[in-house]
Amino acid sequence: MKVELRKQRFTPWQEIERRQTLMQKDGQFGAVVSFIGNMRDSNEGDNVSAMALEHYPGMTEQHLEKICKQAEEKWDLMEVLVIHRVGDIEIGEAIVLVAVWSAHRAAAFEACRFIMEDLKSRAPFWKQETLEEGKRWVEKNTPGQS
Repeated sequence: MKVELRKQRFTPWQEIERRQTLMQKDGQFGAVVSFIGNMRDSNEGDNVSAMALEHYPGMTEQHLEKICKQAEEKWDLMEVLVIHRVGDIEIGEAIVLVAVWSAHRAAAFEACRFIMEDLKSRAPFWKQETLEEGKRWVEKNTPGQS
């Protein structure tokens, strides 16, 4: 398992490939499921030009690690990778990557969604958007599971 918070940009597909190479488990996994969340140019009907993402150092990483451990206990997984941006984020940049490797697709799909939904609803992150009229704190996330 790897959990990392980054201030700098990252390319999700390169991160997946890098992690998969480090795993040295070619032929052992049958599924890789990933979720990539990108910075949009709008939210709640308003144009957004940038975002600042704050976190609680130490606590945020612990929370993400706990989510990943829960997923590993619930499903038969080979590897979990979570990379999340913090700091200033521009339109189109990747904000979050969750990738899960498993022998079977069901476990990979379910674990990836579980991690992402918990991350969006409970992890200690705070978003401040830059709008034409100024800045605002995001009070709620877009709905996930129905």
